[in-house]
Amino acid sequence: MNAGGRVLSLDTLVRLRRGLSTPVPALRLPVPEGMTTPLGCDAVAMPAHYGPLVMPRLPRVGCVYADATHWWLLVPSDSDHALEWPAPVRYATGAIAPDAPAMPALIHRPDGTLPYTPPIPLYLALCRLTGTAPTWSRPVSA
Repeated sequence: MNAGGRVLSLDTLVRLRRGLSTPVPALRLPVPEGMTTPLGCDAVAMPAHYGPLVMPRLPRVGCVYADATHWWLLVPSDSDHALEWPAPVRYATGAIAPDAPAMPALIHRPDGTLPYTPPIPLYLALCRLTGTAPTWSRPVSA
């Protein structure tokens, strides 16, 4: 410490550091007006190049949001229960798009009032595209 200098505590330094990096608020994908989410709402995020490959493999497609790098499909809450979604796919609880720089565009809206894509067909399509065995067909290790 030099003459006239001020001693900063570790708590003060940590607070100052946290103040330098202001977190970007996470974006929640909106459910279109007139639609309901009786089962809650999560999302499955995938790299944008998978989007056009997944859509024709699904029996029904719910709301789909997209930007230049990712596509997000809305699914019922807890659709990740007992499933390991294959990389580079990410499961977004609460339909949060944390890496999106701006609100992605709604590129598909289904007829009706439910915004959901059925999660099991989506999971199987993504497993197939990524060359990943579904969770229930993997060998069990002791």
